[in-house]
Amino acid sequence: MHSVLAPGQGSQTPGFLRPWLEVAGAKETLERWSQLCDLDLVHLGTEADKDEITDTSRTQPLMVAAGILAADHLPDDFAGVVAGHSVGELTAAYLAGVLSADNAVMLAAIRGRAMAEACALIPTGMSAVLGGNPDEVLAAIESAGAYPANQNGGGQVVAAGTLEALEKLAAAPPQKSRIRPLAVAGAFHTPFMHTAHEKLSTAAADMDFADPKVTWLSNYDGTPVTSGTDARTRLVEQVTAPVRWDACVEGLRQRDVSGMVELPPAGALAGMVKRQLKGVPVIKLNTPDDLDSVTELPDQAEDAQ
Repeated sequence: MHSVLAPGQGSQTPGFLRPWLEVAGAKETLERWSQLCDLDLVHLGTEADKDEITDTSRTQPLMVAAGILAADHLPDDFAGVVAGHSVGELTAAYLAGVLSADNAVMLAAIRGRAMAEACALIPTGMSAVLGGNPDEVLAAIESAGAYPANQNGGGQVVAAGTLEALEKLAAAPPQKSRIRPLAVAGAFHTPFMHTAHEKLSTAAADMDFADPKVTWLSNYDGTPVTSGTDARTRLVEQVTAPVRWDACVEGLRQRDVSGMVELPPAGALAGMVKRQLKGVPVIKLNTPDDLDSVTELPDQAEDAQ
């Protein structure tokens, strides 16, 4: 069984979408989505500098648009299971047949703007906690008054909260761990995003959500999304709930995935799953040239897994 993974915000680099715009029809599609989002996605994916594509309101629809553009060139019925990290779940929703491409990109734009607005209400941030005993890390985050926003597995938890809480955590880090502040706008996936939750809920209520056609492992708890209604609920709740990527990876392990493809901009998820699912090949689909490698992935998992 093959899996397709969709990265979240933070993986983007200037010009990462340029190779895909050489594919027939890609630029026209991106221009149409630009009109839907009231953003110049062509510029953002090709000529924009780092500061422009770090803006949450711009980055999120760009990430989803990039993932969908690339995914449409994968072989038919390639994915047996899909998963996305944070905003990458909207790409996963498209891959699973739950959302149309237009609605996935539009919802990403609404989500990005709403989360950027929530970040402006109070100064907050995020810091990666690398290493340490998992239980001790979670206890230290709670003790500092922060939240475990991302539980990525492989010794990586991202704490989020007020700047004071993050400073307290940095001053007394868990044993055998190190703290790395992240360049983000605010405390994503925490109660600080409650206004974004409300706006996304309103927008999602007006969109059609179909039942999944393939297994889609949710960030909420790593279990499969069961219906269109379930998908709508999870996508909204995810804004204020922790990203349980560790649980998604465990779901991939349980399904004996034989090979994975990470959509552009690829790299972050490939690194995480390689450490946790040793021996399972992962293709980083960053340019159309990488599509040739996709057909070489094994159809069945090796016994060594």
